[in-house]
Amino acid sequence: MICTPNLYPVHLTPEQRQSLLDITRNGHASAKKIQHAHVLLMSDRDRPDGKMTGPEIAATLGMHINTVGRIRKRFVLQGEQPALERKPRETPPVPPKIDGQVEAHLIAICTGPPPEGRACWTMELLAGELVRRELVPSISGETVRRVLKKTR
Repeated sequence: MICTPNLYPVHLTPEQRQSLLDITRNGHASAKKIQHAHVLLMSDRDRPDGKMTGPEIAATLGMHINTVGRIRKRFVLQGEQPALERKPRETPPVPPKIDGQVEAHLIAICTGPPPEGRACWTMELLAGELVRRELVPSISGETVRRVLKKTR
């Protein structure tokens, strides 16, 4: 097997080594964080048993060689915390259906009179009214309930 040279060698200080050992031993961190700490400990040039190569680490920990490389690169370029933690999402996976403007309309509808033949607004009636007024393309009564609960 052809082994590419390690472009991002890991040099851990004694403090970093101890903090990574604490993460792997205490059992309070997430499994991903513990696994990333193991990668960094095995990649350390000053490791007591000698540093391991990327393929050796990947085989030992049951992960892909590219993952090992990405963890090393992130440690060298960005530091210890970014190498251990997952990168936070910049935007939510699904954008919210109700923004401030639609929320204001919803509250105005709630405070107004209920539809004819009804004693009060239900969540489904409010959702239907938002769609009828073309404020949202579609919405469920549960989403309306969550927004109203948040505003109270």
